[in-house]
Amino acid sequence: MRNILIIGAGRSASSLIKYLVNKSESEQLQLTIADLSLELAKKKTNNHPNAIPIQLDIANIEQRQKEIQKADIVISMLPAHMHIDIAEDCLAFNKHMVTASYISPKMQELDGLAKEKGLIFMNEIGLDPGIDHMSAMKIIDEIKEKGGKMIQFESFCGGLVAPESDTNLWN
Repeated sequence: MRNILIIGAGRSASSLIKYLVNKSESEQLQLTIADLSLELAKKKTNNHPNAIPIQLDIANIEQRQKEIQKADIVISMLPAHMHIDIAEDCLAFNKHMVTASYISPKMQELDGLAKEKGLIFMNEIGLDPGIDHMSAMKIIDEIKEKGGKMIQFESFCGGLVAPESDTNLWN
């Protein structure tokens, strides 16, 4: 089992937690859902056997470091200003890290050390331009590899499709 520590179980973490819980058996994931509110963490795990809710106060350095050491990857769903201590612990214990925030100057300062250690620190790349542009480039590169030529490109990023009309490739 791969151990994933998710720190922060607020609203923005709900879809992520649900997705990972649903994938936990097929992908062999053991999730630890950590939040200041144990009740909220329990609610998000929905009593799934591969999801353990814990109360975690990130200001409690000993507890925070203990939980980070047990993880293969740490996902911080906390506000951006709270990522730095977690990132520094991830560097100290050689753990990969993902956040839901854009790269702050303080996080940028850790980039070189993370690369030296062979760690992946992925911050929020955004839908537009991030994921939208990455998806577009994948398609454009595939077209070019097959000898095709781009005549026009138009993006509708940010538009949400009504569930009953969701027939696009991304779902």
